[in-house]
Formats: sequence, C-alpha cells, structure tokens
Amino acid sequence: MQSWGADSRFDLRQTLEYPTKSGIFGMLLASSGDSGPQEQLLGRMADAPFTVVTFDDSGDKLVDYHMVGNGYDEKEAWSTLHIPRKNDGSKAVGGGAKRTYREYLQERVFAVFVGLDDDLAEKFAASLRQPIFDLYLGRKCCVPSAPVFQGLCDSEGEALKALKGFLAAEAERRGGDSRKPRRPKWIISEAPDGNAPESRLLNDVPLRFGDNRLYRDRWVVRKEFPADPVAE
Repeated sequence: MQSWGADSRFDLRQTLEYPTKSGIFGMLLASSGDSGPQEQLLGRMADAPFTVVTFDDSGDKLVDYHMVGNGYDEKEAWSTLHIPRKNDGSKAVGGGAKRTYREYLQERVFAVFVGLDDDLAEKFAASLRQPIFDLYLGRKCCVPSAPVFQGLCDSEGEALKALKGFLAAEAERRGGDSRKPRRPKWIISEAPDGNAPESRLLNDVPLRFGDNRLYRDRWVVRKEFPADPVAE
C-alpha cells in the first residue's frame, strides 16, 4: 500500500495517484537520519528535477474507515497521547471520538527520478541501502516490499534506459508467468507554469520539516509515456 497526500484534512486523508516530492524527500532524509527542520538541506534540494513514471497497474484505491480518540482513560498518561487535541494541547472541539477516512493505493509501482548534486546523490544512494530510520511509502503503515533504490545515473535519459533494461529483465525472469508485462503509462514531470495541458498545481515542495512545516508550490504536467522516451 501507498499514500501520497498533497491536500488533506484530518477527517479525509486523500492520496494522489503518484508519489509527491515531499514524500520522496522525506524518505531520503529518513534514510540518512537528517531529522528536524533541515532548511539548508531542503533548500539545496527544492529545485531538483523530479520525474515520476507510472505503470498500467490495475490496483484500486482502498478507503479505510477510522474512529480515533475513543475509549482512553485520561487518568493514564500514555492513554492521553491517543486523544485528538489541537495545536495548543487542548482537547479537540466536541471531544470524544473522531471519524476519519484514509485513502491508500494498492498494488501500484512507480519509478522516480531525482536530479541531485553529486555529493547528495552519493549520500542518499548509500543511506537508502542502509537506512537509519524506517522508510515508508507516504505513511507509516505503508512499508516498502522491495528495495526502493535502483541505482545512480548521469542523466534522465540514462535513467530511462536503465528503466527499460529493468523491465526487460523482469519480463524475462517471469518467463511463463501469466501476469502481463509491466508497461509504463504516464510521465509526470515539472512544468514552468500552468499553461500546459494536463498541468496541475501541487503544494509539495518541502522547505522545512519538523513541527512547523513549510511547503512551496510547483506545477506538474502529465504526458503519455512515449514509444521511445530516450530519443525524446
């Protein structure tokens, strides 16, 4: 399962159809153990080229129904940690249980290309192989089922070549498997503005993590995966 939230409230936690920049950057910093605000590091990463390739997966969305904050004994300190509260620590309006809905993607696979300076690319390549903190696919209950790091490339073109090679090798490994080969479907990349068709504004560029998070907007555009992406 995966969940990539870009515009959510407490009672409705939605997910995009593909990973967010904030979610992937959070995974990178978790792997390297860079906790806290990390404004300087995130400032270096904010304008990094970021591309997502989606596939013709058939997995559906799962909507999980939750009731939180009910049945806890306020006389026990640990129990009070589970009771919904406002930012100032006071009880939520109305108190008692709160109803929430949380969306998840099921049986989805994505390829993500992040363009970083050489020192950062090498740093995160090493930390993704041996992460310091746990890695999640957007939410803590969404644990990766396979290693998320697939290698370093000199350019996006080289990354696309590597992706094609990976898919070919995967199809060969399956052999007589009845499952159809995994095929790229869309490329979601960053756009300079919102004038391009299929463009969308996302508030998912992290400038500060920690207790007082800060994000910046970016435009993204969705295009069909071309027959020969390397040539284009």
